[in-house]
Amino acid sequence: MGHLVSSTGMLEVARANGYGVTAFNVHTLEMLQAVVDAAEEAQAPLILQTTVGTVKHLGPEYIVAAAQVAAKQASIPIALHLDHCTDYDLLVQCIRAGYTSVMIDASMHPFEENVRRTAEVVRVAKAAGVNVEAELGKVGGVEDDIIVSEEDARLADPQECVEFVERTGVPTFAPAIGTAHGIYKGEPNIAFHKLEQIYNLVQVPLVLHGGSGIPADQVRRCVALGMGKMNVATELRIAFSDAIKHIFEQNPNENDPRKYMVPAKEAVKKLALEKMQLTGCIGRAKDAFI
Repeated sequence: MGHLVSSTGMLEVARANGYGVTAFNVHTLEMLQAVVDAAEEAQAPLILQTTVGTVKHLGPEYIVAAAQVAAKQASIPIALHLDHCTDYDLLVQCIRAGYTSVMIDASMHPFEENVRRTAEVVRVAKAAGVNVEAELGKVGGVEDDIIVSEEDARLADPQECVEFVERTGVPTFAPAIGTAHGIYKGEPNIAFHKLEQIYNLVQVPLVLHGGSGIPADQVRRCVALGMGKMNVATELRIAFSDAIKHIFEQNPNENDPRKYMVPAKEAVKKLALEKMQLTGCIGRAKDAFI
């Protein structure tokens, strides 16, 4: 491919063709390499994501450099997305560093303030050819330092979704439909009736947050209702960490990072391939070259 691409076109094509692009939150070089390897093998379009915490941990320039090397070497389209950012200055810093997609999360504010903050980011990002994602309603669970209790989680109102997308011009949109960040204690209670209304009213690609652990049939149903992007974070971290724990259980004295990072990468790659299968993006890389 040669360079990182904006995810706007990638996701528009996905929604139009009834599949989803899987977006993976990565925290280390090995995790990034593993999901790129999986996408290359699957010939699937790919969205690499980092949380604000990971940006602060590694630095946006390091992350962009690694993602750019991946894009240069890969034959698939790769986008780099900043997940759940509430800090306008950090968001601009990531755009300047070379991120090709950003999420402004002003969903904790009243509707008008969410519209105002999102529209401002859309204005800046569009000028740079960068995709923007925004959220309406509140997705429950924990994402970095954003904690939303079950009581505070709020479903998006379909008519408000229409107004929000029209007024902000946001090209990708995450409506809260009952999913949660983290691992579900029981089955998620997805409001499919609301999602269907939003799908029929809103033309832009929708984003499914809290994709770790949603049953396969529910993921497929979400994708069929316009969810052109599905985020996977917690499950990926668990696969990576469990593989490392397993090595240390077998050999507590292991001190060569390559000995535990290689199995960790393999575990992440295996899970990434399963998630790509689930959203239907395997073999779709060629569609996304726009």
